[in-house]
Amino acid sequence: MKRFEIVSKRVLNPTITWVKIYAPLVARHAKPGQFVILRTDEHGERIPLTMAGHDSEEGTIDLIFQAVGRTTLMMQQMEVGDCLADVVGPLGKPSKMDGLKKVCVVGGGVGNALAYPLAIGMHKEGIHVDMICGFRTKDLVILEDEFRAGVDRVFEVTDDGTYGEKAFVTDKLKQLLDSGEKYDEIVAVGPAIMMKFTCKVAEDYGVPSIASLASYMVDGTGMCGCCRASVGGETKFVCVDGPDFDGAKVDWDLFVERSNYYKAQEDAEREHVCKLTGGVREHA
Repeated sequence: MKRFEIVSKRVLNPTITWVKIYAPLVARHAKPGQFVILRTDEHGERIPLTMAGHDSEEGTIDLIFQAVGRTTLMMQQMEVGDCLADVVGPLGKPSKMDGLKKVCVVGGGVGNALAYPLAIGMHKEGIHVDMICGFRTKDLVILEDEFRAGVDRVFEVTDDGTYGEKAFVTDKLKQLLDSGEKYDEIVAVGPAIMMKFTCKVAEDYGVPSIASLASYMVDGTGMCGCCRASVGGETKFVCVDGPDFDGAKVDWDLFVERSNYYKAQEDAEREHVCKLTGGVREHA
């Protein structure tokens, strides 16, 4: 098996793909909550992706990604047997689980893929895990069977009510808290605006919250400063200080603003890549 070879590929929905990559050194040291930085080819950009799982014996790591930018669109077109140029990791700090007995993990959209290894990992450590999975509509639902097999309770909600309950994740979280559920911690994983309001609900109910931040990264060592975030009035670097932070201390308005900084360029790049036909696989 070749280094960084795609050994399996599974399409979860039209934009989200699950691949298993042969990366034995990374798999040997990986823990829930950590991520890797990869390139599809020697000409490619470096992007961070949270690991959705790992198998140290097989030497593989799992990556679940949404095709939204140039690199992820190129990855979506790669097949079993193709190889990534490089994969660096594991990076970031593992998620803290010590002392937790009952948690609620709240995932929004593709954030559910990032929440998956954390929720499963917590449950394996003997923690009671309730999972709230939120999606815009039924067609975007992913990992339902995997969550139901790996945590204690799963609550599916959709914005339009086409699957599960018609509600936002914050509505369901409030419902659980109002019913008397007691959590040691609430974990938010997903779009920045969703995490902001989830952590606000947690704060209103006096429950500690953790937000798993996804930010722009280049080197993954804290040197470039691209992934900086303001937490408790201090500058933190998501790649080395995170990705998990106290949700009540994150400056969410600043983080949301920084998350949208390159939106125009990303939209233009995505349109360019979508028009490519045979060029994408040439460097794979």
